[in-house]
Amino acid sequence: MQRAMLARDAAYDGLFYVCVRTTRIFCRPSCAARKPRPDNVAFHACVRDCLLAGFRPCKRCRPLAANGADPPWIDALLERVEQDPSRRLTDADLREMRLDPHRVRRYFLRHFDMTFHAWRRARKMGLALEALRGGADPLRVALDHGYESSSGFRSAFEQTFGVTPGRAERVTRVTTTTIETPIGPLVAGATDAGICLLEFADRRALRRQIATLKRRVHGRAVVPGAHPLLDQLRGELGEYFDGRRSDFTLPLVAPGTPFQEQVWKALGRIPCGETRSYEQLARAIGRPGAQRAVGRANGDNRVALLIPCHRVVRSDGALCGYGGGLWRKKRLLELEAQLAGRLRE
Repeated sequence: MQRAMLARDAAYDGLFYVCVRTTRIFCRPSCAARKPRPDNVAFHACVRDCLLAGFRPCKRCRPLAANGADPPWIDALLERVEQDPSRRLTDADLREMRLDPHRVRRYFLRHFDMTFHAWRRARKMGLALEALRGGADPLRVALDHGYESSSGFRSAFEQTFGVTPGRAERVTRVTTTTIETPIGPLVAGATDAGICLLEFADRRALRRQIATLKRRVHGRAVVPGAHPLLDQLRGELGEYFDGRRSDFTLPLVAPGTPFQEQVWKALGRIPCGETRSYEQLARAIGRPGAQRAVGRANGDNRVALLIPCHRVVRSDGALCGYGGGLWRKKRLLELEAQLAGRLRE
C-alpha cells in the first residue's frame, strides 16, 4: 500500500484509502497532493472505516467520487455536512437542497456500501471517538455532537463501536498485514490478545471472513499496520515453511458459535503430519453423524494453518474442501509429512 501510494498508482483506487494523520483527511492512493511521510499515514479498506477513525474526504482527489468524477450535487452536500457534522440532515433537508433522497441513498449505497445518513453518522461518531480519546468529557462530547442526552449518545456509540463512551480507549483494533509465503500471500490480523485472522489473500470468502470477525471481536476497527504478534507470526511461518517448525506458539482469538469453537479446538489437536476425516472429527467432539456441520465449521475457520483445517480429508483419504485451493492443501500436507518424518528421525 505504501508503494502504491508513493507511486500514485491509480490501479489501487477504491481498494484502500490513505488516511493522513497530520491533516485528518483521507485520499485515494493516486492523489496528486504532496505525499505524506509513511509514518504519518494509516490505511483503511473502506470509506466507513476512514470516517469512524475521524478523517474527512480530500477535496483534491475526491475519494467519494465515482470513477474520479463527482455528480454535480455531491460537493454541496458534503460541504453541508462538514459545516456542522453533528447536525442531523433529514430527507426534508435534502429536498430543500433540491436533492432526491432516494437518488442520494442509491448513490451512497452503490459506491460506499452505506446510505448517506449512515455515512453522516459514521463521520460524526468518528469525530466523537477522536474527542473522547483526547480526554474530553463524555457528556460534553454528546452535546457537541448533537445528542440531547448522554443515554442517547451512549447507545449510539455502543452500537457503532461495541463499547461505551467511557471505554473509548478500549475499542479493539484489529491490526492487519500481508505475509508472503511460498504458496502465496496471507492476510494476517491480530489484536493485543492474539492472532484473529490468517487467510489467503486470494480467497473469495476473505471479505466475508473479515465482516464476521468485526461482529465477533469486541470492537470494529480494522486497521493495517504493525504489531509484535504479527512480527512473531511472520517469523514462525517462515520456520514452518522452511521445515523447522511443526507447532505454533502464538495466542489465538477465534470467537465463534459454541459448536464452531468445539470443532476448531479439535482441529488444533490433530498432530502435524496426520489427517482426520470429517467423520472422525465429528466423533472426536461427541457429535457422530454431524459430518456436514463439521465441514461448515471447518470452512468458517478464520485462522488458517494455526487452526489446521487443511488436515481434514474425506474418509477415503481424498482431498476436498479447502478455501485456499486444493493445490495448497496438497502442498501443506506434503510439507508436514516431510517435517514429521524428520522429527521422528
